[in-house]
Amino acid sequence: MTTKTVLKQAADIAPSPEDVARVSESIGRMRLLIGRRIIGRTAIANIAPGLDISHLDVLDAMRRIEGEVTVGAIAETMRIDPSRGSRLVADLVTRGILKRDASQADGRRSLVVRTEFGDSLLAEIRAVKRSLLAGVVEGWDPEELNTFSILFEKFITDFESVFLTAEKAQEESLPPSP
Repeated sequence: MTTKTVLKQAADIAPSPEDVARVSESIGRMRLLIGRRIIGRTAIANIAPGLDISHLDVLDAMRRIEGEVTVGAIAETMRIDPSRGSRLVADLVTRGILKRDASQADGRRSLVVRTEFGDSLLAEIRAVKRSLLAGVVEGWDPEELNTFSILFEKFITDFESVFLTAEKAQEESLPPSP
């Protein structure tokens, strides 16, 4: 399935142009905020000033990996070069946030796990992030917030699905490596 096919299928269930324009404009504004990593940077400044935003990305990637967490899996999840992933993990190991462990399935494989300090740090950072977000939605009607949270999750999930389907189709259309 090509990117064009995926987009055509999405167009078959056409929402109103006004709604799409409003979502598009909002995404543009949010992209600027996300690009600046406002929430993550605020959490780091409050909890762990020595960390970089990339360190938070590693911790988040670890949470999303199903199965054994390796440097390669972290790099793949973050869509970065394995050597960059390795450097980030090594830095977090040096800081006592992560540690390496042997795989029970294959003793030659090195797994990456959070230390107690890493768990505590991640919990504190999540609390700061959630507190910041709670401040943003503080005056919202509870029913509106519930509806928004469900629809926002659905939007992100559907967006990821379209992107991943298109990305997979593109990979499948490439000639095999020699």
